This record gives sequence, C-alpha cells and structure tokens, in this order.
Amino acid sequence: RYTVRTFGIRRNEKIAVHCTVRGPKAMEILERGLRVKEYELYQEMFSNTGNFGFGIEEHIDLGIKYDPSIGIHGMDFYVCMNRKGARVSRRKRKTGRVGFSHKVTKQDTLKWFQQKFDGVLLTGKPVNRSAGRFGKRKKK
Repeated sequence: RYTVRTFGIRRNEKIAVHCTVRGPKAMEILERGLRVKEYELYQEMFSNTGNFGFGIEEHIDLGIKYDPSIGIHGMDFYVCMNRKGARVSRRKRKTGRVGFSHKVTKQDTLKWFQQKFDGVLLTGKPVNRSAGRFGKRKKK
C-alpha cells in the first residue's frame, strides 16, 4: 500500500484488477466460484452471444486465506465462450466472417453449463446487492 506515480496510485487508494485466465487453471477457478454460488445462476446472467458472468461477495469463500492487511473484497467472474476458429474475425490479415452456425448462442452456453457443472438455472431477476444496505434512498 504505497504510492506509484507512474500508475497514478496514491497511498491507501483502492484499485481494481482485471486478468485473463485460460485452460485448466481457468476451469479450476470457475469451479471454485460456482461452488460458492452453489452451481445456481439466473438465466439473465447469460448474454445472447453466449457469455455469462456472476459475482461473489467475499474472496475468502474461494478458499483463499484471510489477510488482515488486505481485508475482504468481492470478485466478479466473466466467462467468454467461443469455438475454435473465431480468431478469423479478429485477425489483422485476411479477416473473415464467422458463420451463424459457428457462433456460440445463449442456448449453447446454457446447455454447456448444465452438462459440465450440473448447474441449476433460476428464473427471475438476480438480487442487486450492490445497492447498499438500505437500497436506493428517496430524495426529499
């Protein structure tokens, strides 16, 4: 917890971190996160392009030891699904288009989630816990 001028970080200032994980390590981290959620996700957490995300309130639920100097932080998981060959649309040279039958849909991801993790899909809207303890306050 110190100042880093090149990054514009001041002492005791909270920062956010974003990282990409692939392969078996990603599956292990995803498995831990879903275990915290008890393998239950709302259908609204899945996008039409086949991606999904969820959050947990305390990082210590993942099995990470508690460190008093760090405290307790929440964590968001976002999973991007695509098939092999999707790079064709993003590469610099000879870009192409990915056909509709090759794109990952919401239904494909829902089916994958249920088969891979024996997940339960809930209907309705997820509860917004980030609104604070008392929710939104009315203006006087």
